Formats: sequence, C-alpha cells, structure tokens
Amino acid sequence: MTKVDLCDDIQGCDNCRDKAPLSFTFSFAFQPIVSAKNKKIVSYEALVRGVNGEPANSVFANVNNDNLYQFDQACRVTAIKKAVELGLDTYLNLNFTPNAVYKPELCIRTTLEAAKQYGFPVEKIVFEVVEGEEVKDKQHLVNIINAYKKMGFKTAIDDFGAGYSGLNLLADYEPNIIKLDRDLIVDIHQHRRRQAIIRGIILVCKELNLELLAEGVELKEEYEWLVGQGIDLFQGYYFARPAFEQLVSVDPALF
Repeated sequence: MTKVDLCDDIQGCDNCRDKAPLSFTFSFAFQPIVSAKNKKIVSYEALVRGVNGEPANSVFANVNNDNLYQFDQACRVTAIKKAVELGLDTYLNLNFTPNAVYKPELCIRTTLEAAKQYGFPVEKIVFEVVEGEEVKDKQHLVNIINAYKKMGFKTAIDDFGAGYSGLNLLADYEPNIIKLDRDLIVDIHQHRRRQAIIRGIILVCKELNLELLAEGVELKEEYEWLVGQGIDLFQGYYFARPAFEQLVSVDPALF
C-alpha cells in the first residue's frame, strides 16, 4: 500500500490552504453498486478507512472543527487518486459533509483539479450527502446541491429515511439518486409496514423522476422483493462487502 501525502494536493481557500497539514493519513475501501436490469456494476462508493484498513470511526476520531474543511477536501483527492490507481472505469460515489463546504464554487476546485491531474472523468463523479447528518443551514445544502448539478455532477441522498429531514428534502431540491436506508431494507420481504413505506417512496421517485437505490441489501429475499417492485440499483453485502483498496467483482448468478 502506498501512503498518500494528503495535504500537498490541497489548494483551496483560506479554510484549507492556510491551515497546518493534517496530522493523520487514511485510505479507502470500495463497495460496488449494481444495476439489476443490466446485471453489472455501475459505480463504486469510496468509503474512508485507516491506512491499514481500520474502520472509518478510527479516522473520524481525528476530525474536528479545525480540520473539517481540509479533511473533506483530502477525502475527495485521495479517493479519486486511489480509484484511478485501481483502474476504476465506472461512476465513483464520494461522500461529502455539507458543513465542510464553505462555498461550493470554491470548494469544488480541488476536486476538479484532482480529477484533471489523475485523469478521472468529472462526469462520472457522484456526490452523496448523508440525510442523517444534521445540517446547520438547510439553504446552504440546497445551494451546494444546485451548484454541483449545474457543474454536471450527479448527486445522491444517502441513508434516506433515517435522518432529520426525510421527504422534506425533496421539496427543496432534486438529487439524482435516493439511497434507501438499511433500516428500511432489513427483512423487507416479510415486513408489511416497511413494504408500504417503500412503495410510497417508489411512487414519489417516479413522480419526480429520481433514481432509487436500495442500500444495505444482505439477503436474497430482500433483493428479490425489492427488484420485484421495480428497483434497479442495489448496494450491500448480498453482492459484495467493501474491499480495502480493491475493486471487487460481483457474481452474475446473484441477479
């Protein structure tokens, strides 16, 4: 494994550039996102890990208000660099923290520069925002999403149904993708109430022309019920666990 000097690539505004270098390093695991219709991998989500594959919490323990901006920028650069090193040729899903984005037009520059430097197509980057994270300024999040969409990036709401805003988010902006939270997915094949909720979300997504992704699918029965409702995009242990600094394949027999 090659350790990355994270901060050499950071050239953002004063919130990043004039700060002391990050005192810790990290890497990424990659988990495939698949299309049931096409029976293939369409994207990989980059998931932060310690330099030896330690869980994400071991990295987040080093993040604070003083280095949040730098950490967010470094995550993007490192994930893009590692994806290129691994030969990723699908979409790349990157998580971002709205509270770490000062101004979308400024904070995106480092991402654009990294994509250009390492030769990754910017049109294949998907930005995910965690719906479970409390955003201090809702309008700020709306501005970020709108700015990213204008720049040609796809956007997604992660862990939809588990957080602070829920369907209210969709009243203010339109992401490209909604990722259903695992808590809605677990044992969905035998849980009538969750089935009703997911059917309702499917109808909303059809009306708003949004893609729906079932996240955290672990059982064949869960997958079969969800694909039977017309959901096409899937992510979860049923297909593949996150692989540290690797791009794993998916067995076609699972579809």
